[in-house]
Amino acid sequence: MQNMFQQTYHVAGTLGADVSIVFTAPCAMTLVHVSAVGSNAHNGLITIGNTTTAAAYLASASIGVSNVPVEFDKDDFVDSQYPHITDGTVFAVALDYNGAAATAVHDFTLILTFVEG
Repeated sequence: MQNMFQQTYHVAGTLGADVSIVFTAPCAMTLVHVSAVGSNAHNGLITIGNTTTAAAYLASASIGVSNVPVEFDKDDFVDSQYPHITDGTVFAVALDYNGAAATAVHDFTLILTFVEG
């Protein structure tokens, strides 16, 4: 079985701006699951990709509200495929904190699950 690992991010409080999470892939890896939520009723939207294509892995999608996470997996990813990220790729997550200028996200939590390879 391939090694599985997770990255967890939490931004406390009411967001007043978009959130950008960017890191370099430490190895070849495959994104297999995403869980995203805010603690209130809001209009937050998440996009996942890389620095070349912002929505390479997950096109803009609503995150969970009122502490009920939304999960994204193979069927939700671009082309209904588990995204393969090569070693050294700059991985990027963008959260539009209030969607179409509506209600801002409170207490944003994101969990990314990968397998090596």
